[in-house]
Amino acid sequence: MPRAPAPKATSATTAAAAPFDFEQAMADLEAVVARLEQGEVPLEEALKAFERGVALTRACQEALAAAEQKVEILLERPDGSHAAAPFADGAAEEEDLA
Repeated sequence: MPRAPAPKATSATTAAAAPFDFEQAMADLEAVVARLEQGEVPLEEALKAFERGVALTRACQEALAAAEQKVEILLERPDGSHAAAPFADGAAEEEDLA
C-alpha cells in the first residue's frame, strides 16, 4: 500500500520550531504600527496587519513574562526568599557615579 505524502510544513509549524527572536518581533510590530498609522492601507490589509500586530504583541508579552520569571528564579535566595530590587534607570546610575 503506498504511503501518504508527509504533510508540508506550514508557517505555524515552522514558526514553532524556530527560536523566538524578541528584537525581530518588536521591529516587525513597529513596522506594522507605522504602516497602520499611515492610514492608506486598504481595509482587508489593515485587518490582516492588525491581526499580525496582536499576535506579535502576545508573543512579546509571553517572552517578557518568561524572562521575568527567569529573573525571579535567579534572584531567589537559598532560604527561598527573593532579593528582588527595582531596576535603576541609566540617568540615576550616572548621577551616582558623578
